[in-house]
Amino acid sequence: MSVTAEVTPLYKNKNYNVDDRVEDLLSRMTLEEKVLQLQNRALGGPDSFDYNFGGKSVGTIHEMNTSAYECKARIDTLNSYMRNTRLGIPVIICVEGIQGILQDSCTLFPHALAQGSTFNPDLIYRMTEACAAEAQAIGHRQVLSPVLDIARELRWGRIEETYGEDPFLISEIASAFVNGYQENGVACMPKHFVAHGSPTGGLNCASVPGGTLELHNLYLYPFRKVIEKSSPLAIMSCYSAYDGVPVTGSRYYMTDILRGELGFDGYVYSDWGSVERLNNFHHTAASNEEAARQALYAGIDLDIDDCYKSLVDQVNQGLVDVELVDEAVRRILKTKFRLGLFDNPGNSNPYDMTLIHSPQHIALAKEVADESVILLENNGILPLDLNKYKNIAVVGPNADYAVMGDYSWVQNDNNIGVTLLQALKEKGGKDVHIRYEEGCDWWSQDDSNIHKAIETARDADVIIAAVGTRSTYLARNPKHTTAGEGFDLSSLELPGQQLKLLQELKKLNKPIIVAFISGKPLALPWVKDNADAFLVQWYAGEQQGNSLADVILGNVNPSGRLNVSFPRSTGNLPCFYNYYPTDKEYAGDHGGSLENPANRYIFEKPYALWPFGSGLSYTDFEYSNEKVNVNGDMINVTLDVKNTGARDGKDVVQVYVSDPVSSILTPVKQLKGFKKVNVPAGDTVNVSIDIPVDELKMYVPDGKYKVEPGEYIIGIGSSSDQTKSFSITI
Repeated sequence: MSVTAEVTPLYKNKNYNVDDRVEDLLSRMTLEEKVLQLQNRALGGPDSFDYNFGGKSVGTIHEMNTSAYECKARIDTLNSYMRNTRLGIPVIICVEGIQGILQDSCTLFPHALAQGSTFNPDLIYRMTEACAAEAQAIGHRQVLSPVLDIARELRWGRIEETYGEDPFLISEIASAFVNGYQENGVACMPKHFVAHGSPTGGLNCASVPGGTLELHNLYLYPFRKVIEKSSPLAIMSCYSAYDGVPVTGSRYYMTDILRGELGFDGYVYSDWGSVERLNNFHHTAASNEEAARQALYAGIDLDIDDCYKSLVDQVNQGLVDVELVDEAVRRILKTKFRLGLFDNPGNSNPYDMTLIHSPQHIALAKEVADESVILLENNGILPLDLNKYKNIAVVGPNADYAVMGDYSWVQNDNNIGVTLLQALKEKGGKDVHIRYEEGCDWWSQDDSNIHKAIETARDADVIIAAVGTRSTYLARNPKHTTAGEGFDLSSLELPGQQLKLLQELKKLNKPIIVAFISGKPLALPWVKDNADAFLVQWYAGEQQGNSLADVILGNVNPSGRLNVSFPRSTGNLPCFYNYYPTDKEYAGDHGGSLENPANRYIFEKPYALWPFGSGLSYTDFEYSNEKVNVNGDMINVTLDVKNTGARDGKDVVQVYVSDPVSSILTPVKQLKGFKKVNVPAGDTVNVSIDIPVDELKMYVPDGKYKVEPGEYIIGIGSSSDQTKSFSITI
C-alpha cells in the first residue's frame, strides 16, 4: 500500500512568477468558473453567501452600506468562504475611495476638486496613504477612484469629482493619489475612460463631441501620464460615446488605444450599467447578450452588472470565442496575484481598526482642507480682526451645513462634519457675539425668510454669507440637490434666492464676506463687484467648517489656487484658461458691457471672471532671478521667491508653455510645471522646476506625436494670467 503525497498546485506556490501561476490556474478552471471571474457581486451578509455565490468565486465584490466594523466582519467571513471554494480563488473587495473610504465611520477627507486646489501632490499622497491604511484595516483592496475627467463643461454635475480643468494638474494630483494607495497595497481604478467629462449640454452620460486630435492632445493626456507614473492596476470605462462611438463597446478605444498606445496592462472594469447601455441607451446592440459580446470584444474584462452572465451559453453556442473570455480572466487573475490575495490567508492583516478615523487622520483631513481654501477677493478685511468686528452675522444656506459631496458615506453630513457656524462660535471667543439666520434655502424660489436674515444682520459689524451648492447623492437622499452625479445645471447662476439674499444684505452697507461652499464654479460677477472678501471652499470633508473659519480668522494663511475657472455667465461657457487663440481673441475686440455694447460678446467679456491658478494670500511674494535653460531633453526653470510680508505663507509657482507658431492650433498657454513652497516671513526660497522637452509634444494629423522645433514661450508666475515670459528655442 502506498500513500501519494498531496502536491501543492503551482498557482498556489508563491515561488513561481505571476504569469505562470495565472496560466496554471486558468488551465484548471471550468468555463463557468472563468465567466464568474468576469462578474461582480454585492457583499451581503454571511447568511446570503450561498445564495449570492453558490460555493464559487467571482471577480470582485462591492460594499458601501454597512459600518466599517460590520463590513470588516463580513469580509473576514467572506475570505474564509472563498478559500473553501473548489479552487480557492480570492475576490477583490472594492469600495469607493475618492475622499476617503466610503464606509460608515471612516475619515472623510476633502473631495477631489478640493484636493486639486491644494496644488500639492505630496499632501495628496499622504492623504491616500492614510486612506489605504483604513481600507486595509477593513479588508478593502481596491478603490474605484480617481476621476481623470477634465472639468470643461461646468453645467455637468460631477465637476466636484474632478481635479479641475487642466490635464497636467490632473495627472500630477492623480498620480500621487494612485501611488499613495497602491504603494500601500490597495489597487486604484482611474476613470472614466475616456473623454467622459464634457457631455453635450452638460447632461451626465450625454455624448461627447470631438475628433482624433482632441482625443490625443487633451482627453488621453491624464490617462497616459497616470499610467506612466503610477501603473494603476485597473481602469474603469465610461457610459458615454466619443465622436459618436460608445466607448465601452469600442475595441479601438478600449484595446487599441488603452492597451496598445497607452501601455495599460491591468484589467478594465465597466462603469455601473455601461455594458447594458450599449443596448438600452446607445442602441448599438439589439439585446443585452449582444451588448456583452460587444463589450468583451472591445476589452471590458469585468461587467459590474448582469450582461456577462450570458457568456457561458454564448460560448457554448459558438457566438463568443472562449479565447476572449480567457484573456479577460487572465487580466483579473493577474491583478489578484499582484495584490498578494492568493498568498495572504486573510487573517494576517497587520492593520487594525484603531486606524479608522484616528486623530492623526482627522488632523490630516484638516491639513488638506486648509490648503484647499482659495481666497479670490480681499479689500483688507481678512483676516478678520475680532477686536474690531465683535458682532458677526452669519447667514446663508451653507453656513450651518457641512457639505461632503457625492461618494461620502454619511447619512447626515452634520453628524460628523463641522459647519462654518459651529467653528466660528468655537473659535471666536467669549467676547465675540455671533447671530445666525439662514435667510433662504439653497435651491427654491422661496424668498420669504430673507427679511429675517436682514434683521439679524442689521446691528452686526460684519456679515459672513455662506452660499453655493449642495451635493447629497449616493449615501443620502438626493432631494433638492444642486450638484453631483446626475444633477446637472442649465444655468450657472446661484440657485434659488441666494443672489437676492446677498443683494439685500449689501443694502445694509455692512462689510460682507462671501464664503462660497460648492462643488463647481458658478457665475458670480455681482460677488466680484460687491463683496469685501470672497473665499472659495470646494467640499472640504469633515473639517470643512474648522478650516474655513481658521482662514477667516487668520489662524491659517490661505494657499489654495483656482483649479477651475469661474465664468462670467452661463453663456460665457466654455470657460477655461487653455483655450485656442481663435476662441477668445480676435482683432483686438475683447467684448463689451451693459453700459457700452461692443463687438464679440456685446454685453460682456469672453474671458473668465477669475482664471485658473488664481489665489491670494495674507502675505506678499516677490519673484526674482528667473532663469530658463534648455539642457538636452530637459527645460530647467529657476527663480527666487521672497516673502515680503509679515506672515509665513505658501506660494504656488506656476510655469506655462506657449507655442507661438505650430502646424496645428495649440492653446494660448498650458501648465507644464508647478511647485508649492513654504516661505517664512522675510525669507527667500530658491525654486527649481524641471520640464521634460517631451512635454511639448503634440499629436498631429499624420498620426504621430511630435515636438516641433522652433520658439516656445515659457511663462513664470503666480496664476495663468500673471506670468513673466521667456523665449527658448527647441
